[in-house]
Amino acid sequence: MSGKTGVSTVNRKFWPKLKWVLLLIGGITQAQADVWRFAIIGDTPYSAYERAELPKMLEAIADSQAQFVAHIGDFKSGKDRCDDVLFESRRHLFNASRAPFVFVPGDNEWSDCDRISNGSYDPFERLNKLRSLFMSDGFSLGQKKLALERQAGNYPEHSRFRLGPVLFVTLNLPGGNNNWGLTSQASPEFLSRNPVVIDWLKESFALARRDKLAGIVLLFQADPEFKHFNQGIGHQGYREFLELLRHETSQYTGQVVAVHGDSHISRIDRPLRDKQGRPMSNFVRVETFGYPMMGWTRGVIDTESSALFRFETHPWPPGQP
Repeated sequence: MSGKTGVSTVNRKFWPKLKWVLLLIGGITQAQADVWRFAIIGDTPYSAYERAELPKMLEAIADSQAQFVAHIGDFKSGKDRCDDVLFESRRHLFNASRAPFVFVPGDNEWSDCDRISNGSYDPFERLNKLRSLFMSDGFSLGQKKLALERQAGNYPEHSRFRLGPVLFVTLNLPGGNNNWGLTSQASPEFLSRNPVVIDWLKESFALARRDKLAGIVLLFQADPEFKHFNQGIGHQGYREFLELLRHETSQYTGQVVAVHGDSHISRIDRPLRDKQGRPMSNFVRVETFGYPMMGWTRGVIDTESSALFRFETHPWPPGQP
């Protein structure tokens, strides 16, 4: 009897303590689960040197525990040819990434391919080639695949996926005034694609609001010239997009991040202003490194932070200023 009583006494003292230990461990695990990391690159590789260095940089990104890496367009120099062999080489390079790899097309690989130096290709034919190589199914590139929801119809480059409480959205918005053209009249291609871009943006914000997501990240290639837009002289090819972005951001209680390349200036700022000219406090622009400066940007989603996001720039090779 005394032995049984001793065991019972120990159990009454031990199990409440064990319960609190397990709750503490569970709390630590939950805290760790509330932080997610991703990486952003763009405007690379433009040279033989960058082509040789990019696999090393992708290894470092994978080692950083990034859940995915996004390339926001221009995977070649504007002077290089848009040949199939180059496209296939880039696909092989991106597929070798240990982290899931999301690719968004830029002007250098489709809308500018009609240049003589690029091979005088039909830009729309090159865009379709990109779609067949990089967007042929519902998954990302990379050794590990990320499931993507692609926009129904003929624009599979428009996709979205979630990471924690954040919705990521890809958009075909290229540099060069969004392929508007060289006259005051928009090109037929722009007139076909832009309404689809606008619809995808609207749908994505509606989804983020419906599911009460804490943030939305937009991934596209072009620098849409926020400064000019704020001054009322926005470029025609981006004006409707930016007007909608400003409206949706004002109606969204979460954080909005726009990631782009194009200008080759690594920066993190708040360039979008409301109609009264005031900076929109829930909006951040992140621009990637670009040739001749190589590097990547780490994004961290942290639900413990009121800002939700923080960003860190990583020049490549490491140790560069």
